[in-house]
Amino acid sequence: MSGGERAPLRVDTLHGTPVADPYRWLEEPDSPATRTWLAGREREFAAAAATWPLRAPLAERIRDLVCAELWTPPLRRGRRIFATRRRAGGEHPAVVAFEGAAGDGGPDGGARVRVVFDPHAFDPGGGTTLDSWEPSPDGEHVAVQTSSGGTERGALRVLSAATGLRVEDPIEGVRYSHVAWAGPEAFYYVRRDDGDGRRGVWLHRVATAGGGPDVLVRACGPRTVPGVRLLGGRWLVVSESHGTGHRNDIWIADLAPDDSGADGARFERPRWRTVHAGEEAETHPELGPDGLLYLRTTLGAERRRICAADPRSPGSADWREVVGEDPEATIDGFTATGTPESPELLVARTRLGISELTAHSAAHGGLLRRVDLPGEGMVTRLEPAGEGPGAGVHMCYADVATQQEVLVLDPGAERPRPWPRASRPRPPTPVRRRTLQCRSADGTRVPITLFTAEDPPDAGSGAPEPGEPGPTILHAYGGFGRPRQFGFSATVLAWLRAGGRYAVAHVRGGGDLGRQWHLRGARRGKPRAVDDLVAAADALAGQGVCTRGHLCLSGGSAGGLLVLAAAARRPNVCGAVIASAPLADMARFERLGLGPMWIREFGTAADPQDFAALMSYSPYHRVLADGAADRPAVLLTGFHGDTRTDAAHPRKMCAALLHHGQAERPALLRYEHDVGHGPRAVTKAIELAADAHAFAAAETGLAPPPAEEAPSGGGSPHRREGT
Repeated sequence: MSGGERAPLRVDTLHGTPVADPYRWLEEPDSPATRTWLAGREREFAAAAATWPLRAPLAERIRDLVCAELWTPPLRRGRRIFATRRRAGGEHPAVVAFEGAAGDGGPDGGARVRVVFDPHAFDPGGGTTLDSWEPSPDGEHVAVQTSSGGTERGALRVLSAATGLRVEDPIEGVRYSHVAWAGPEAFYYVRRDDGDGRRGVWLHRVATAGGGPDVLVRACGPRTVPGVRLLGGRWLVVSESHGTGHRNDIWIADLAPDDSGADGARFERPRWRTVHAGEEAETHPELGPDGLLYLRTTLGAERRRICAADPRSPGSADWREVVGEDPEATIDGFTATGTPESPELLVARTRLGISELTAHSAAHGGLLRRVDLPGEGMVTRLEPAGEGPGAGVHMCYADVATQQEVLVLDPGAERPRPWPRASRPRPPTPVRRRTLQCRSADGTRVPITLFTAEDPPDAGSGAPEPGEPGPTILHAYGGFGRPRQFGFSATVLAWLRAGGRYAVAHVRGGGDLGRQWHLRGARRGKPRAVDDLVAAADALAGQGVCTRGHLCLSGGSAGGLLVLAAAARRPNVCGAVIASAPLADMARFERLGLGPMWIREFGTAADPQDFAALMSYSPYHRVLADGAADRPAVLLTGFHGDTRTDAAHPRKMCAALLHHGQAERPALLRYEHDVGHGPRAVTKAIELAADAHAFAAAETGLAPPPAEEAPSGGGSPHRREGT
């Protein structure tokens, strides 16, 4: 079968409604029919991509922008310091170790850096990714989790920190396992995959300590995500997140020795105390230097607050509020620092994608100082820089024009410094940010962030002047309560340098304006997120940022669903759409990938009201029912190893567009066989980004740089004109 050719029509009846599914056969990823069909799509994509003038220049520019050495914040364990480092031009980060003081400027002070685990050396083909890692408290071992082929299901290995050699057989079948070392030779880890009867938190003893069978310490439900942490070397914390609905339950247990002397019992059968369970809340705990629990929570605060509790009596009825909720900014992260006598909380908030950092007294919550960040960007991974009152805090910082760097905030300081000391941020490209507003169909005001470059150095001769409409990408996500944060993106920066504009619609369903903003765009409210995106597109055209033909909608995963749904509802809303690894068939999303985990976000086809909402925007079914007349050009991306959204979604969506669309408007599928939804080698990431944005450039009229100007009359013949 090729193009949009259909097998004998498959029709399901749901709640008395016939639901056509002519491309059900494309759910079989390795069938001969699917392979033949994919081969046709790959030829179509290659032929189209060869005509895009900006494909090579964008790839070159993106590679140049990402060619920098990147570190993660260092962790001291015993006499060693651990971090990950991706060398300039490298494909993957590697786990490294060195000796010295974690906050003194790092390895550039003369310490010899030794590689403990390098994914590229482990798999020179580049298909293995480093998913997580955690060193033991004495610094002698490192637990490293990897996966291959994009499946995000892999193995947990225990390596010697001195030699990098494996010390025992790997634990197979784990997925992004949290690891909490309970001592130098034992750790807790999680199993998240369904179907094997082993879902939950397990205790593992390393072979050097005698090994033995792993012990289940807490089982978890079939549609929850377990997590485990050890705070202060004493307090074991287990969480159970309910799908991706921003709700979790938390328990804590004291692993300190008692008079019984039964060490095995306290490690294998912890005595759990409930922090909270059954609440519509999401909470994250940290341990302060004063021995108290500090809890970032949505309980009683949709934009989050921080409370304190005694870990021996951690129930929410005994919490004391320390840092209150800000009505306009959401608490993203925090860490407890200072001394037992004078503990402090360093708190990161996000206000429409931009981070703010403040220090507060942990005793009364009062503001102690504001921290001066390098620019308008994103702060992540707040972590103590070591033990003791002079350790300070590590963090990561990035903004739209600045590659991620590690910073150190010394005690009492108002401005962080780089780590390692020798690191130098790339001179930023001047980028202008401004906020626009639009009104959605129900009158709700929806903010839009717009980025432009001042005097873009790579722009072609046809680049628009300020105030003139020009090629614009409008990005949206709108799912799972995730706020958009504006960190570094080489792809966005390359697009801006080429003369394009980049906008982000902060639609409902995301977390940009708090928990209620998410809930109003979730489940039966998901059509509101589609309305918000359509309104944002209308606003950009109405305010002269772009014309319809200049506009490309872009989103990935849940955002891919959103942009496809907007184009299916209003085919003339834009000139092009990029949907990366999208959801598309909302009648069957629960049967594909991680769909069963997402019922709280999208609803279930088993419920009549949820089903009606799903079918009102399901892109696959809207195209099948309404056709795709006057639709925009569409680029779908799919990844064969995708265990989250499942590549059946873009395959089926592409087939529907090809059968029901207009031949003069391309519907392309860029398909990769050896990657998945998550991280990948740098080269593969560059190729994907360059292809997607070269498509956007061709369809919106963004010109190549002066040295590679297209001939007169060049560019895409499909670009729309008018308003």
